[in-house]
Amino acid sequence: MSLKFFLSATAAAVIGLAIATGAQADGHVKSKRVLTLDLAKKIADGCEAHFAKQADWRPLNIAIVDDGGNLKVFRRMDNSFLLSIDIALLKANTSAGLPFPSRAVGELAFGKDGQPGRVPGIADIPGVAAFPGGLPIMTKDGQLLGAIGVSGATGDQDEECAAAGLEAVKDML
Repeated sequence: MSLKFFLSATAAAVIGLAIATGAQADGHVKSKRVLTLDLAKKIADGCEAHFAKQADWRPLNIAIVDDGGNLKVFRRMDNSFLLSIDIALLKANTSAGLPFPSRAVGELAFGKDGQPGRVPGIADIPGVAAFPGGLPIMTKDGQLLGAIGVSGATGDQDEECAAAGLEAVKDML
């Protein structure tokens, strides 16, 4: 068997496998929605619009990532804490990678209502933010598109702002 024939046969097998694994039982190819730049900007806009209505919040950093944790949009408000840049990204990546609100990760780590956490070691994993402010971006049918992470105010305020961003685009999900 020649090398050329072997490479052609291997390529054909790989292409056939790719086609076969992308097809559903009914023969249709699955489609996967992605987080577009336009949608990510609208989520950030919704978060900023909510922030503008608040009188006593510290300035925020807003990070929006796709389902692989890749940054799509980042906004840093004037005078926001510099360390909150990294925290917003950590919150977004936590919620994209698990995908749960970062608050829920904190509850798994530290517990809730005086009860110990079920997975205390999760907070020790590098890159995991176990406190409020990160929310997954999910379609209406449950597909993960990405996540938003907000940092700079209190954890509850960060999460409220992230939720407002998602609420602003709920009809687009």
